Amino acid sequence: MNHRFATRTSLFLLLLSMTTLLGNKATAQGTILTGQNRNYISTGMPIILVAPDGVASGMGDAGVASTPDANSAHWNNAKFAFAPSNIGISLTYTPWLRNLKVSDMNLMYLGGYKKLNNRSAVAASLTYFSLGEINHTGEMGEDQGTFTPNELAFDITYALKLNENLSLGASGRFLYSDLTNGMEVQGQSTKPPKSLAADVGLYYEKPIDQKNTFAAGAFISNLGSMLSYSDDDTRREYLPANLRIGGRYTFEYDEFNKINFLLDFNKLLVPTPPIHGDDTIYSRYYHSMTEYYDRGTILGAIQSFYDAPGGIREELQEIQISAGAEYWYSNTIAVRAGYFYESNTKGGRRYLTFGVGLRYNVMRFDLSYLVPTTTISTNPLANTLRIALSVDLNKKK
Repeated sequence: MNHRFATRTSLFLLLLSMTTLLGNKATAQGTILTGQNRNYISTGMPIILVAPDGVASGMGDAGVASTPDANSAHWNNAKFAFAPSNIGISLTYTPWLRNLKVSDMNLMYLGGYKKLNNRSAVAASLTYFSLGEINHTGEMGEDQGTFTPNELAFDITYALKLNENLSLGASGRFLYSDLTNGMEVQGQSTKPPKSLAADVGLYYEKPIDQKNTFAAGAFISNLGSMLSYSDDDTRREYLPANLRIGGRYTFEYDEFNKINFLLDFNKLLVPTPPIHGDDTIYSRYYHSMTEYYDRGTILGAIQSFYDAPGGIREELQEIQISAGAEYWYSNTIAVRAGYFYESNTKGGRRYLTFGVGLRYNVMRFDLSYLVPTTTISTNPLANTLRIALSVDLNKKK
């Protein structure tokens, strides 16, 4: 086995551990309480929570109330009703695990919208995650073929202005996750799960005066059926249902200079798993991992606000914070920066982001770059350049 194959195999097994292998272990014993009281929340298809575009990803992943564009399906679908153009399309390419010299893993995102009139819009987006080509071998090293594990999500959206300043968005989403190609994992047969999910968003935008604008948004995404990776449906995973709220303040100094300030708060609407120590399960609501996974999507989302074993303190630790700023000169050149914060007990992801944008006529080109600020968790996008191309057709004056 050559070095490249060994590395790719290790990466693949690591990804599987996030979805099926460690999930089976968690079913048996729950989450171990460590000295730092870490209690991570794991879900199936976490890739659909990754910032897919080159704009918000340059501002610390803050986007629920950012300026509407073709990527709004991921951040807040209600923003489409306030889109500045009649038609918008965006394509983003994100390399994956480039720090580990993996060349064929990537995340691609295609989004677009069409304004129906001054009050409503329709939109669609496609997220595709490829893990590259995997050579599968048996226990004795025999070749069992090559396959390309992948995940995808496709959604359609309708957004409507309720009045001059407020809009509502609704989306339906189809999800598909093929990580194993039906092979056996620890003696258990697997299958690619499918799921349906829904999003709903609210967006408010109001000019304060000629130079100042305030915007706010709330977005619930990925509420849907659980994922089952085994043929007998004994192993299920919650979708990464998510709540994001936040705001934006825009200051236009003059006709050439404008700056946006953004702040988002983000929380998974997924039950907090029990913790255990000395062969005892600690949870106020779940006496076993089987009971934890039997809660269901809606009840699990409701209980996610108050079911943490550590009480209100742990609930607050589950909130992620994104803050960012964006400066535009003459609506042509943009410079962005931001910061993302997550508690050490819930993953410990913390990173700075930087980005630039260039707009010419109907075309826009955006780049973003992520720099981790902690070594507690390894970010697959560390030191990765994200590339996005957007087109705004029939732009309004």
